[in-house]
Amino acid sequence: MMLPIRNSSKLIILALVLITAFGCQSKKKAMQAKNAAAEKAKMEQEAIDRKQAEEQAKRAAEEQARIEAEKRANESKVSTPSMKLGQYFSSISNSSNVASANANINEALSLFASPDTPVLIVISESDGMKDYDKPTTIRQYLNYLKDQKKNPNMISDIKTNGEGKITELELKKN
Repeated sequence: MMLPIRNSSKLIILALVLITAFGCQSKKKAMQAKNAAAEKAKMEQEAIDRKQAEEQAKRAAEEQARIEAEKRANESKVSTPSMKLGQYFSSISNSSNVASANANINEALSLFASPDTPVLIVISESDGMKDYDKPTTIRQYLNYLKDQKKNPNMISDIKTNGEGKITELELKKN
């Protein structure tokens, strides 16, 4: 009688070991599946976060480009060639010494395509017809302003080339 009980206890122990082993494997598989799902969710969230960061960076770059474009447009409005040139004319004619006037002349010449750019001075105008004084060059006119210490003319028309350099200047007597 002892023999069947012994065998049955061995059988019960064996059954418990198998149940435990298969139970652990099921738990392991469940944990692995849970970890895989968590990892997948984490990767998806990282991808979403990365995409949002890229979109924010793109919007920030577009905003910065818009601000820079507005700034350039405002600078060009404020610093038109006519305004710059008028400031140079004033600085040269009001200069307290020759060295300062010559420095302003050299800066002003950088606005022109050539130091020999023609300067036309309108002395009279009627019915759309203009009478001009003897043509001169911009270098000669700037030196005239330096010598006379006054600016008797105002800017009437400026023609520029594709690079934005002045190719012809028309002035009117005040």
